[in-house]
Amino acid sequence: MKRSLNTSIGLAAILMTTAASAARMPSPEKMWEIIQKQQQEIEALKKNQQTTNEKVEATGEVLDQIQTTGPAAGTSINTSGLGADHGAFSHGSSGRTIVGGYGEMHYNNLDNQTSGGSDKKEIDLHRAILFLGHEFNDRIRFWSELEVEHAQAGEGKDGGEVAMEQAYLEFDLNEDIYSRAGLLLIPAGILNEVHEPGTFYGVERNPVESKIIPTTWREGGASLNGRFGEGWSYDLLVHSGFSTNAGKNYAVRNGRQSAREANANDLAYTGRVKWTGLPGIELSMTAQYQTDLTQGADTAAGSAVLLETHVIANRGPFGLRALYATWDLDGSGPAAVGADEQTGWYIEPSYKVTPKVGVFARYNAWDNQAGNSTDTEYTQVDFGVNYWPHPDVVLKADYQIQDAPSGKNEFDGFNLGVGYQF
Repeated sequence: MKRSLNTSIGLAAILMTTAASAARMPSPEKMWEIIQKQQQEIEALKKNQQTTNEKVEATGEVLDQIQTTGPAAGTSINTSGLGADHGAFSHGSSGRTIVGGYGEMHYNNLDNQTSGGSDKKEIDLHRAILFLGHEFNDRIRFWSELEVEHAQAGEGKDGGEVAMEQAYLEFDLNEDIYSRAGLLLIPAGILNEVHEPGTFYGVERNPVESKIIPTTWREGGASLNGRFGEGWSYDLLVHSGFSTNAGKNYAVRNGRQSAREANANDLAYTGRVKWTGLPGIELSMTAQYQTDLTQGADTAAGSAVLLETHVIANRGPFGLRALYATWDLDGSGPAAVGADEQTGWYIEPSYKVTPKVGVFARYNAWDNQAGNSTDTEYTQVDFGVNYWPHPDVVLKADYQIQDAPSGKNEFDGFNLGVGYQF
């Protein structure tokens, strides 16, 4: 009796629950409305997915085009300094092109201490350089610099020049060895290869790396370059040599040919070994040999040998640069005017007061006729400040005190400069 009562109560509860559920179920019309809304939401999601897929595909096509033929017309892509690559109706089919440059303007206010000599008070856009490079692939690339000196060049524009500073192809032979061919910067000294305004102290380039190492010194030729060991590197070059003469007192700076229809009767050979095995340290030595520095025009000229060594040391805010260079010309012609020995050196300590402000002092000595018995040596003391408002922009000020041989121009005074690189 009790079991039957419990069963009856359970059946009644089930029936009541079923009835209540049935009462809550939507009508067929309501169900159809719900299904239609869900279908509309599904269609909207499909359209959004299709739009997203199309954007991803378009982005991929643009990236592929940049890697092959450059951005499509009308497409604006921020390439962070990479120039637009070759497109339709132009040469080239692959790789990427890079554009850069640097320049500097100087104000010189120098008093000539020699009686009757002219002062130097001038403003000069000393140089503006456009850099253009192209990477054909991971192993072959082209680098060039086109320079305008003193703002203008041409007839009646004394001192002005438009010239290629470098233009060469570079080939990676393996991970540690590469080769170059073209107009090359000679690997000698500190400034000849790296001379952007923000990379050195002083408005003007130091006189030793102008008179003894004739910066900027470039010649046509080929090189084999590589790295080995811990921080070691080497450079071996064969290139056009000097073409100077007795009328120029065999001064090396006046003998640069710069691959301008260069006389190549007597080539020059240059080798450098450099060590950068510790952070902030560079030790380097360069040697160069040329059989005849007049290209056969002067039988009394003889051969020329350059030896150069330098050190760069940076530790925290402290910096030091020191360089020594000497030429040995073994002909009787150079010996007659004391040019058989041409020597120079300098030492330059510096200190970064803040990351944006640095001060320096430099002592320079050079002599392009050190082989004679008279005093022909120049000395110069420089001190000043560099201010970098941006890592690629520099403002400079310095003061120079010069001591020149008797009867030669001797300039004391101050210089101001502004420079940039990008």
